[in-house]
Amino acid sequence: MKVYLAGAIEAAPDEGTAWRKEIASYLKTQLNWDVFDPSLHEQDFLSREEKTMFRKWKSTDTQRFRPVMKKIINRDLDKLLNECDAVICLWDEYVIQGGGTHGELTLAYEHKMPVYLVLGMPLENVSSWIVGCTTEIFQNFEDLRQYLASGHIQNNGE
Repeated sequence: MKVYLAGAIEAAPDEGTAWRKEIASYLKTQLNWDVFDPSLHEQDFLSREEKTMFRKWKSTDTQRFRPVMKKIINRDLDKLLNECDAVICLWDEYVIQGGGTHGELTLAYEHKMPVYLVLGMPLENVSSWIVGCTTEIFQNFEDLRQYLASGHIQNNGE
């Protein structure tokens, strides 16, 4: 089993690394699952100049920024759709500022991949569209861990 870890990167204070590191460790040690963590691999295939400049280019040179982002988008969606079996997503106030996670969950839903959403905000503040893309929703990561440890995996096409 390989899980895609979706959630805020660009707007998150720690670029979304802390929660991903914690759940990835649990998935590997307790369930022997692999993960794709886009926060760890966002720049590992970019040129040196792209790595150092692409965030700045967003506001100063969109002609240079756009192709770099397209490389990141293409790689992330390829990993999601061709290498992963399910999605775990933290939905918090930071994810609302972005667009990638919204698209990733929609594509996962379309491809009938299970989507496990962990709330980082009240459920009533989560987009109805996003709720519709989910397989299960959890109040916190402990609830998710208990669910996964019980051996539940569902098909999102229900």
